[in-house]
Amino acid sequence: MSTEFQSDTTYTEFTEPENPTVTVDTSDSSASALGDEASRQVKQVWEKISALLGDLPDYVSEFIQRYRRPIVTVGLIIAAFIAVKLVLALLGAVNDVPLLAPTFELIGLTYSGWFLYRYLLKASNRQELLGDIAAIRDQVLGKG
Repeated sequence: MSTEFQSDTTYTEFTEPENPTVTVDTSDSSASALGDEASRQVKQVWEKISALLGDLPDYVSEFIQRYRRPIVTVGLIIAAFIAVKLVLALLGAVNDVPLLAPTFELIGLTYSGWFLYRYLLKASNRQELLGDIAAIRDQVLGKG
């Protein structure tokens, strides 16, 4: 068994094809016409943008006058959200200080015990508490 490779193919020399040439007419009239058209379009776009930016204060003031209440409402909601986040962050920071968290828990338990003793233990004190709650409710609702 032979490991030589024999080929019956004959090779012919290839010649490279001719490179086609493309000629472009670069006359000054067509190039200047395209340049003039482009500069005219740029000028139109610039005029539109400058007119829009010139009228922007009028648009903004009209928008604010028209939608004053919703803008104030959204602003108050955002401010309330930020205030709640700040208070929670402050409470979290205070809670991380050693001995402050147990101290506040002790104060809360002491106040709860005093409230139970003062208002909820006797029937006469419960009536006084209900009277105070009714008076506050009338003040808030505008009665009385």
